[in-house]
Amino acid sequence: MYLLGFISSFILVHYQIRKKKLKIESQFVEEFYFYIIVGLVVGARVGYVLFYNIEYYIQNPLEIIAVWHGGMSFHGGLIGTILSGMYIANKRSVKFLLIADRVIITAPIGLGLGRIGNFINGELYGRVTSLPWGMVFPGTDGQPRHPSQLYEAFLEGPVLFIILWILKERFKTNGEGISYFLIFYGTIRFTIEFFRQPDVQVGFIFHFLTMGQILSAFMIAVGIGMFKYIKPPKRHKR
Repeated sequence: MYLLGFISSFILVHYQIRKKKLKIESQFVEEFYFYIIVGLVVGARVGYVLFYNIEYYIQNPLEIIAVWHGGMSFHGGLIGTILSGMYIANKRSVKFLLIADRVIITAPIGLGLGRIGNFINGELYGRVTSLPWGMVFPGTDGQPRHPSQLYEAFLEGPVLFIILWILKERFKTNGEGISYFLIFYGTIRFTIEFFRQPDVQVGFIFHFLTMGQILSAFMIAVGIGMFKYIKPPKRHKR
């Protein structure tokens, strides 16, 4: 799913560069993707360790590199992607926000595919429900649960992609794409977390919030702050 997501993103980024006639070399795009893929994997793992199970990994440090045992955090992966992208863009003297805006609006493709993978694996399922489409997932208590992976696949995938793809034609300042992504993804993820079963080792925070919601709320705040920062002040007509 990761591979399909990155291939689709790579193709669409090249399409945007050609259409907008941006001064970004194809060789740099390839290098940029190599770095952000590494940043994604490392960041997702480190994020999971820090955000979701730090006590366990302090006691079992060798498990940190055992990615085949599962445990990847989207929010950590996003941070890793941004940091690695900023590094290579700065090293090659390319405006990070210029290329990042083109990449981030294609991210929903990979997100949607990833959630379908979660559904196929029967992981990251939802809370118990009495709704007719509730599903019994393997390894659970046998009660029907929300197929929250499919909710996320639809909203974080095609819905978010269409929104960002339409909005890209209105971008006037570098960084708007990232701002919109942070705001819209954060809002979608925060909402769907009400239907998703919280991680057993974390549970609820403040008795009603999940770790995913807290991290998503932070995303929204950063997105709004960034949007206000990069937006030039309106000039009043006299």
